[in-house]
Amino acid sequence: MKKMSNTLPLCLLTILLLSQICSGIKWLALSHTPVSLHINQTHHCKLLPGLVSSQAQLCRSNLELMQTIIAAAREVKKTCQKTFADMRWNCSSIDIPSDSSRYRPDLDRGTRESAFVYALSAAAISHTIARACTSGDLRLCSCGPIPGEIPEPGYRWGGCADNLHYGLVMGSKFSDAPMKMKKAGSHANKLMHLHNSEVGRQALRDALVMKCKCHGVSGSCSIRTCWRGLQDLKDIAMDLKTKYLSATKVVHRPMGTRKQLVPKDIDIRPVRENELVYLQSSPDFCAKNDKLGSIGTQDRQCNKTSIGSDSCDLMCCGRGYNPYTEKLVERCHCKYHWCCYVTCKKCERIVERYVCK
Repeated sequence: MKKMSNTLPLCLLTILLLSQICSGIKWLALSHTPVSLHINQTHHCKLLPGLVSSQAQLCRSNLELMQTIIAAAREVKKTCQKTFADMRWNCSSIDIPSDSSRYRPDLDRGTRESAFVYALSAAAISHTIARACTSGDLRLCSCGPIPGEIPEPGYRWGGCADNLHYGLVMGSKFSDAPMKMKKAGSHANKLMHLHNSEVGRQALRDALVMKCKCHGVSGSCSIRTCWRGLQDLKDIAMDLKTKYLSATKVVHRPMGTRKQLVPKDIDIRPVRENELVYLQSSPDFCAKNDKLGSIGTQDRQCNKTSIGSDSCDLMCCGRGYNPYTEKLVERCHCKYHWCCYVTCKKCERIVERYVCK
């Protein structure tokens, strides 16, 4: 028997702490996977937190894919928190501590926030896989297909397109697996999560755009080589944030021979394919409430001059704010020297910040 490396006990400790997380997005616990753990043997799949049996099977049959999926989990966490940094709910629910056994209630209750996280997760995993095909990080796939339509004069198809098809196939197979299990929670929650995941993937399809590179004498751009590439995940997240802000509350009721999700206040129409839906109303996230999954906004930084969601009035929920000063050290008086380097001085300035009471 081969001797295990010294890093595995630490990995195993993290995994044991995270393995009981309850949620259809519990695979996001992969963001805690230690960088030192390289998934290159089937028994490594047992060391990964948050996988259901079908995901573990996919891991064993596609070991190479797992590093990309781990990267996707980290991207979801980073992108979600950056996208909502200016709002009371700042995606803190997704950042569970390593000693926690589950996500906070706002992601288990079928809320608007849960809808966004499921949609972003579905988009991110397919986005990361599609780009990994293009970059050559995955041997299982290559560039996306060349479009069938004939390009306009002065344009030609070339380059390496993002392999969106492969990303969608493998991404949906992995991210939807928990919701397709018999013990996946209530039928209403299952329908909600599957719908919102598909909204995320549709946003990804809409983010496939034509990208071009110019060729010609002295930058004349007489010919353009073009390919189909995905927009950055941060742009897709902003599109999903818009859908989050206009999400539709739904109820689970009989429609014909089976129960379906229908808009609560306008049940004369079916749920649209491109709208996020939620079952439970969210708290205002002003005060700490562990039962509802709110950590509150106390000590959150706010913008005194803003009139948006990051303003001190809205962020602090009318409680007021405390000012403090911070010293910033920045590069200044930069000078270019021929050839070819830049020298700068360091300048200090005092800025005033504000945090919620």
